[in-house]
Amino acid sequence: MPAAALRLLCGVVVPAAMLCAEPLPRVAFPSGDPRRTLTRFSQDNVSHYDIFLLSEGEEELYVGARDRVLALAVGAPGTIHAKASITWGPTAEKTSECAFKKKSRETECFNFIRVLVALNQTHLYVCGTYAFSPACTYIHLENFTLVSSGKGQPFLDGKGQCPFDPQHTYTALLVDGELYAGTMNNFQGNEPIISRSLGSRTLLKTDAFLRWLSADAAFVASVSIPSDDKVYFFFEETADEFDFFERLLVPRVARVCKSDVGGDKVLQKKWTTFLKAQLVCSQPGRFPFNVIHHAFALPRRGGGGADFYAVFTSQWQAGRAGSAAVCVYSQEALEKVFEGKYKELNKESSRWTVYSGPSVSPRPGSCSMGPSSDKALTFMKDHFLMDGKVAPAQGQPLLVKTDVKYTRIAVDETHGTSGAVYRVMFLATEEGFLHKAVELPAGPHIVESIQLFSTPEPVKNLLLAPGKGILYIGYSGGILQVPLANCSQHRSCAECVLARDPYCAWHIARSSCQPAQAASGDKSGWLQDVEAGSPGAVCHRGRSLAMPHTHGAHEGPPVESLSPPLNAVVRLPCPRHSALATYSWQQPGGWGGSALLPNHTLVVIMQRGSAGTYTCQATENGYTWPVARYRLQDPSGAAPQDGLAQEAAPGSPRSYWPQFVTVTVLLAVTLAAAGGLALAAYCDQLKAKSKVQGCGMPRSPPGRPREKAPLNGGAREPPAAGEEERGGSRACCLQLDGDNGPGDSTDTARLPDTA
Repeated sequence: MPAAALRLLCGVVVPAAMLCAEPLPRVAFPSGDPRRTLTRFSQDNVSHYDIFLLSEGEEELYVGARDRVLALAVGAPGTIHAKASITWGPTAEKTSECAFKKKSRETECFNFIRVLVALNQTHLYVCGTYAFSPACTYIHLENFTLVSSGKGQPFLDGKGQCPFDPQHTYTALLVDGELYAGTMNNFQGNEPIISRSLGSRTLLKTDAFLRWLSADAAFVASVSIPSDDKVYFFFEETADEFDFFERLLVPRVARVCKSDVGGDKVLQKKWTTFLKAQLVCSQPGRFPFNVIHHAFALPRRGGGGADFYAVFTSQWQAGRAGSAAVCVYSQEALEKVFEGKYKELNKESSRWTVYSGPSVSPRPGSCSMGPSSDKALTFMKDHFLMDGKVAPAQGQPLLVKTDVKYTRIAVDETHGTSGAVYRVMFLATEEGFLHKAVELPAGPHIVESIQLFSTPEPVKNLLLAPGKGILYIGYSGGILQVPLANCSQHRSCAECVLARDPYCAWHIARSSCQPAQAASGDKSGWLQDVEAGSPGAVCHRGRSLAMPHTHGAHEGPPVESLSPPLNAVVRLPCPRHSALATYSWQQPGGWGGSALLPNHTLVVIMQRGSAGTYTCQATENGYTWPVARYRLQDPSGAAPQDGLAQEAAPGSPRSYWPQFVTVTVLLAVTLAAAGGLALAAYCDQLKAKSKVQGCGMPRSPPGRPREKAPLNGGAREPPAAGEEERGGSRACCLQLDGDNGPGDSTDTARLPDTA
C-alpha cells in the first residue's frame, strides 16, 4: 500500500529510552524556553563570575570575578540586585611584570579571584591571582571596602593560598578561622601544595621534597565534616605506583587532621597526618572513569557522617564527547582505606609495594599521633600512600551518561509528601546544560535538562540555597538563578505525577501542581509518586477525594480545526512532552492517505474521506493521555465522522487523483533512494579498488635489479610493466581497520593476487 511504503521510507522511530539502559532527561528545555524561567545577572566590563559565597540568611551573595568583588541582594526569589562592588585589579607595575614573563595582557595579567571566605561576622578574606603574583586582603562588610595594611597596601602575600595561573585548579575552605587550601605553590605550576594558614597556629604544608603530591596534581574540591576532626581534599594526579606505557591519571582523596600541629623535630611545619588513597569509579568491561572534575559532600541527617558525590570522565574517551559518571563514596569507605595497609617505594626496584613490616604505634597518620612521635613521623615520610582503593557505593557508578561531560555537581535533600527523603543531584555540563536527577532505589531518574546558554559555554560554579529553593550558577558572562522546583508547567495530575519530581506534588483542592514544600501539616490532600510515577491509581484517588468541580483528570488539549483544500498536504505536529513516552495517532479511516514522520508528525493528503478528528496520544508508565487534537473539515461541507472515514456510494463518480499523487511521490522518493544507494556502492568500490591498487611498494629506480622473491616474508618489488597482464602475482597491502584517520597506526596484511 502507498501509505505503508511512505511510512517505511520515513522511518519508524523507537523511543530512545527503550534502546538505552542509561537514563534520559524526561523533559528538555532549550535556551530561552518560557516554561523554565531563569533569572540572569551581569555587569558591563565584568567577567569570570567564578567564586560564590552565600550569607547565612541566604539574603546576600558575594561573588569573586576578574578584578572585581560584588555584593548582590538575592533575598527575593527571581531578583538579583547589585548592592556594592569593589574593583581590585593589579597595579601597572605588576601587569608589566606579568607581561615580561610572557603572559598575555589581554587574557591572563588580571586579578582572578580564587578564594572568598567569611572570616567572621564583620570581614571577608579574599585572594586573587593578581597578575601571576598571588595576593590576599580583607574586606570590611559594613562599608564593603578593602582593609589597608600597615604599609598602606591593601593586600598580603597569597602564595600557597591562591594559584599563580588562572587556568590552574584550586580549592579552599575556612574551618574554625583557619584556611585550608589546595593549589599550586610556584609560577611554573609544578609544585602543588596543601596548606593551612591564618589563625594562631603554625602554618602547615605538604613536603615538596618528599613528593607527597605529583607535580601535576589538580585539586577539585575540599570538604570538612562538622562532626569530624578531618579535612578531605579531592584531586587527580599522575600515578607513580603503576607501570604504564603512557601517563596514567588517577583520582585521589587526601586526608589531614584538624588537630595537626606539625612535628617537633621531624616534619617541622609539615603535615604529620597526611595520607592519600585512590578513588575507583568504573564499570565492568569499560574504560575506568579516572579523571575527576568535582566533588560534593552531603552530610547525613542526624550527624551520622557524610556521603561524597564526585563526577568523572575517562582519560580514554569513547564516543563523540566521551562519557561521564557520578560515583558516591561513604565516609566509612574512606576511613576503612585510611585505616588499612600502606604502600612503600622499594628503592632497589623503584616499584611501589605493600608495606609488610612491623606495626608502628601510635598509628602513623592518625589524628591521635602527637608531634613528638619521632618514629611514627619518620615512618610517615615514606608511607603516605594507602594500598587499598576507595570503592563507590554498590560497587559501581550511580549514574553513567554518554556524550556528555559533567563539570560540577551539587546535591540537595528534600522531603516528599509521604515523608520520604529524596536526594536530588544538579549536574552541570561542559557545554552549558543543567541536569536535575533524583536518586531512586531503581536507579537515577533525570527529571529535566535545561540549556542554560544559547551558545555552548562551560559552567564554572554551582551553589545551592536550599532555604530559598534556589540554585546559583556562575559562568564567564554572569550569574543565573534557577528555581529548584518548576511545578507550574505540569497542567494535570497525570503530568505532575509522571514528572517524578520530589519538589512538586498535585494539590487536590486547588487542582494544580505546586511545590511540595508547601505541603505542611495534613498531607492527605497532596498527590505524589516519585518512586513509580504511576498516575493511574494516584490521580484516581485524587478524583474520588476532590469536589465535583475540582479534579485531576487530564481533559486534554483543545481541538484545533483546519479546513485544507482537496489534495492538500497537511502536517499535524505531535508535541513531545516527555522523552520517555511513546506516541501514537488515532485517526478516522485507518492509515490510508497518511504517513508518519520520524518526529511523530502525521502527514495527511486531504481527501473527502480524510475529514474527522486526529488525536496524538502519549503513553508513559502504562498511562495514556492526549497531547494534540486536530479536526479536519471536509472541503465539500459534509459533516465529518470520527472513527471510520465515509465510503463513496456505489456507482457514484470517484476521483483517483489523491492515489495518483501518492503513487507519484512514492515513485520519486524510491527512485531517488535507489540512485543514492547505487552511487554510494559505486563510490565504495572505487575506494576499495584504490586501496588495493595503490598501496604497493614504490618501483625501484632504473638500473637497480629487482628481487624475484621476498626475503623472510618481507615485501618485494612491484612487478614489471605488463606482468599483471601475464598473470603474474603481486603483493598488495589490505587495510584491516578502515576507520583510522590520517596518522593513525593500522595493522596491514599482504595477500598475493591470483591469476
